[in-house]
Amino acid sequence: NYENKYPEDEPYKEMAEDSRFWKTCVDEAAKVDAGKVADWTDALDVLLVFAGLFSGVVSTFVCQTFQNLQVDPTELVYIVMDELLSIQRAIDEHGPGSSKHVPRSDTSFHASRTSVWVNTLWFVSLTLSLTTALIAVVTKQWIHQYMDSAQLGTPRARARVRQFRFIQLEAWHVPAIIGLLPVLMHVALGVFFSGL
Repeated sequence: NYENKYPEDEPYKEMAEDSRFWKTCVDEAAKVDAGKVADWTDALDVLLVFAGLFSGVVSTFVCQTFQNLQVDPTELVYIVMDELLSIQRAIDEHGPGSSKHVPRSDTSFHASRTSVWVNTLWFVSLTLSLTTALIAVVTKQWIHQYMDSAQLGTPRARARVRQFRFIQLEAWHVPAIIGLLPVLMHVALGVFFSGL
């Protein structure tokens, strides 16, 4: 009970900088904020761990399948060696000017549609996962700043700073952002699994 916790103010000083009203206001706001922020922080911590682990797994898959989008260097060496042997045979059989008539090997590379699709899906999944982690870190910084708002100054100043930051937290839709981050992570999972 605030009446037992704080002494009664002098008459006409009920709204002073250190009055019981402002002390009670700061205490009540701290109780409300502590519960809310603890829930947000726990959710963001779990999400950060999951996003980090998931990004590592997706990165491994992407590193392995990204090679399918490039020409295989050993295959290219075989093609060039075969072409050189064909030129040498033509020179041996028909003389030095005959190498002009040797058909050239096709060295152009075209990745399969499946490889392109799988890599595209996995890159999108990795991007979504890393974006989720980035937004979670920024949100944790916002929350940390929000909680540090009422540390210094008079109770009146702390209450006013806390209220200003609370209004800004709501204006920036931080609770909605925290609620949407798991959805973004689920989308990343779905995109990844559709590439399997």
